[in-house]
Amino acid sequence: MTHWDPRPPTPSTRTDHAVQLEGDHLQGKRIALLITGGIAAMKAPMLARALRRQGADVTAFVSDEGLRFVTADTLAWATDRPVVSKLGPRAEHLSDSDRFHAYLVAPATYNTINKMACGIADGPLTATLASALGRLERGECAVLVCPTMHGSMHTRILTESLERLQRFGVTVVPPRDDSGKHNLPDEEPIVVAVSRATSTSPLRGKRILVTGGPVPTALDAVRRIGSRFTGALGVEIARDLAYRGADVNLILGTGSVAAPPWLHACTAHSVEEYSSMVLSALGASAHQSAVLSAAVADFEPAQVRAGKVKTADGSWTVQLQPTAKVIDAIHKQFPALHMVGFKYEENSSHEGLMAIARQRAAIHGACVANRGEENARGTTQVAWLVTPGHDPIRLEGKPAIAAAIRMHLEQFAATHRMAHN
Repeated sequence: MTHWDPRPPTPSTRTDHAVQLEGDHLQGKRIALLITGGIAAMKAPMLARALRRQGADVTAFVSDEGLRFVTADTLAWATDRPVVSKLGPRAEHLSDSDRFHAYLVAPATYNTINKMACGIADGPLTATLASALGRLERGECAVLVCPTMHGSMHTRILTESLERLQRFGVTVVPPRDDSGKHNLPDEEPIVVAVSRATSTSPLRGKRILVTGGPVPTALDAVRRIGSRFTGALGVEIARDLAYRGADVNLILGTGSVAAPPWLHACTAHSVEEYSSMVLSALGASAHQSAVLSAAVADFEPAQVRAGKVKTADGSWTVQLQPTAKVIDAIHKQFPALHMVGFKYEENSSHEGLMAIARQRAAIHGACVANRGEENARGTTQVAWLVTPGHDPIRLEGKPAIAAAIRMHLEQFAATHRMAHN
């Protein structure tokens, strides 16, 4: 247990209303956050802040019922903008002068969802949504709803309304199922949905395979040979790509850090299973690219012992042999697939590492290379993105590495698309 140290807080250059940016996926995007009358409206300020942490400008529209659960002052503080609760001479529901990229209804009540589907515009929020649906028809914006209500209100009427809205092009953000209710999801899945709906990235809708984490080999029935890598970078890469609208297929090794629940991931428990999962995934559907950051075991025992070897048996000599290189199998089976490979070295010079990375990049498309000598200088991971015909790019930290890989894949996707037009 810690005791309070009665000193002033650490000084900050941020103003009271400012947020600390965590990404740029919504940079330059104007988001209308429409808050209807449900208890989940109390979470709207935190959702507004989460959207802003990705760079969004957020304007809150709130109904009279919504103001029963959250105050206008709180929303104004959270968004750092005036709140719209009534329509005036400026016709705020039309947003003609400063249009929104997305309209997010969170929470979206039974009443509001059904009114949207029937074209009823009898209040500030429903009038705003009527205009939003018109803009959606012309491809000018995205509209998203987060259904939030008690389970007894999930009727055939609600289902038909949501299905009708989906046919119009509205994105329905899946609610969190808990205690017999459709609950408002956590903030990140909603922010991801908004980012994907507004993304103009050439990766939007493209399928990308991402692997990460330690992939072990067995010694006996319970013991494994693995590595100290955690898979955190693979998860960061998958998350970054998903924000931009890519359809990510994530495969993690055993012992990896957990992927967020909204980002579906499969687990490979051995090199053989990893190889099978990767090749099967690539064979099942066309992929734009593959980012192979998994730390696949380089060696395996020549013989795996049955059962659990007992310590009472004394010393145990294990003969190791190299494992098959999965990336080579991928290249052989899918020679046209653009890949981002990874290379880690120790007791290596920078020049030696770059030479290896250039050879890999020439074959696969790109290589992310790092060495223990650089990482040992601090806790921040240092890596180099090497691509054919370009100087290596030095990167610090997992978010920067993930962003650089995403930008490389965006450039490849744009060039690839132009070449086929």
